[in-house]
Amino acid sequence: MKELSNTQFFQVESAPQIQAKDILEIVYKALVEKGYNPVNQIVGYIMSGDPTYITSYNGARSLIMKMERDELVEEMFKTYIEHNKWG
Repeated sequence: MKELSNTQFFQVESAPQIQAKDILEIVYKALVEKGYNPVNQIVGYIMSGDPTYITSYNGARSLIMKMERDELVEEMFKTYIEHNKWG
């Protein structure tokens, strides 16, 4: 029998964090597969905060809501700058 006077130690390992670029890629693909214009839908979500701009297909809606909208904008802007060789 275990000693009841001792405190047991329990450690939970944290799940790996998904990055904004991965979320945007998954959401983009889900929107395309469902026949939506992904640029319009993602912009609508970012501007309004309304998650219904994003399809629930393949868990895209719940996934995009895990990241703050400003972090998504930051990732898109950073990628745009790198792609255009500004930085």
